[in-house]
Amino acid sequence: MSSKEIHKTSPGDRISFGQKFSYGLGSIVNNLLGGAIGYMSIVLNVGLGINPALVGTLQAIPRLTDALTDPIMGYISDNTRSKYGRRRPYIFIGAIFVGLTFALMWQLPGGYSEMFYFWFFLIGSIIFYLFYTIFATPWVALGYELTSDYHERTRLMGVMNFMGQFAWITLPWFYAFMENDRFFSDSVQGARSLAIIIGVFVAVVGIMPAIFCKERFVAQDGEIKVKNKFLEGLKKNIVEFSKGLMITIKRVEFLKLCAGTFFVFNAIMLVGAFSSYLTIFYVCGGDNDMGAKYMGLFGTVTTISTLAAIAGVTWISSRIGKRKTFIIATSIMLFGSILKWFCYDPLATWKVILPAPFIAVGMGALFTLMGSMIADVCDLDELETGERREGMFGAIYWWMVKLGMALAFGASGFLLNATGFVVDFGGAQTSSTFFWMRVVDVGIPAVGALIAIFSVASFKITEERSYEIRSELEKRRNKIIVTEKA
Repeated sequence: MSSKEIHKTSPGDRISFGQKFSYGLGSIVNNLLGGAIGYMSIVLNVGLGINPALVGTLQAIPRLTDALTDPIMGYISDNTRSKYGRRRPYIFIGAIFVGLTFALMWQLPGGYSEMFYFWFFLIGSIIFYLFYTIFATPWVALGYELTSDYHERTRLMGVMNFMGQFAWITLPWFYAFMENDRFFSDSVQGARSLAIIIGVFVAVVGIMPAIFCKERFVAQDGEIKVKNKFLEGLKKNIVEFSKGLMITIKRVEFLKLCAGTFFVFNAIMLVGAFSSYLTIFYVCGGDNDMGAKYMGLFGTVTTISTLAAIAGVTWISSRIGKRKTFIIATSIMLFGSILKWFCYDPLATWKVILPAPFIAVGMGALFTLMGSMIADVCDLDELETGERREGMFGAIYWWMVKLGMALAFGASGFLLNATGFVVDFGGAQTSSTFFWMRVVDVGIPAVGALIAIFSVASFKITEERSYEIRSELEKRRNKIIVTEKA
């Protein structure tokens, strides 16, 4: 196959703008749901006085349960056959109920004990993440199967990631919105109102991919395969699920992508609270309003830079390949992480914004390239097993991300306590506390970026290999069709 043939995407493999846009709307919802709890949870500490370690536990436990349900949902989605498809029914139902649950879980009443709030929020979070799984796992899998072209996959993921960044434009401003004295009596009341707005948005926008995206694998005869499989017996169901799970996690190339994502993304998640607290209490001397402003500005600059990075990454990857592009982008992110050490400067507060564009390059590349590369792995898996398991691959991938997030959020509160941080001290923390907070905030993402580069450096599914796999799959499918007609 010539180089020219490899680079050209045929009209039949292209996804219409309407479908890309509809799928991208799901990314806005997915990012909004994934980030909102993290940005709003500062209210649990600052507004309700819950210990940071308990806040971290509140964020960790639900994500652990969520991580356990993801592979099950992936299996269910992969094995559903209906006239509405394998993915769309779950996306539709999940979007409505996850929006409703999110709105309700933040309706925290006033005047109760720390443990009351702990259990109230914990139960609500577990229910929320259950519906989040029902929405997100099939939505992710849908993106892997919308096209079989190597470059069109990257363009789809580029549009998806580009649109998803619009959620991150608003997320950093959530605390400033909830703390606004002109609108609310306190940040807790602000969280209640904000949650209702988010819930309605999620329910309305989240159903759009289910309505407008077209699936490639739909049972025209209306057969409900998942029903037959699950009702034949619990034992058989467990065996089939376990078999598919083991095949998926044995894919070495897939595990490389999981490792790369785990160490980049979850390193950032682990220090998210540190960045916020350092901005408010170290850079801004405990001025909540000023700190909230800089948090919002940092997030906005990051998002704008990420949008530019996504476009650049999508273009560059078609020239030098996905693996090399990931390594370059993550190296730039590594530089930005180290730069933060020099930009936490109380005498020049504006410097806190400077690392944002560099960090954005790595985050923009991460989910643009990882989704496209996992879709390539799905083709290799079909070639070797004869089955399509986008749902299982997507579930395991996000299971790994969520497990890492659970560990990160769980450890974050304890790490914060270990530095000697006490929220009541405000900007009067000890110099030792601020020093160790900066060490954690800079060091962990830098190490994570280095490990991610090492993990993905040996990824073997190149552009040429991807087209070879596709050619073999098409020959096999054509042979099956001819046999069936005969």
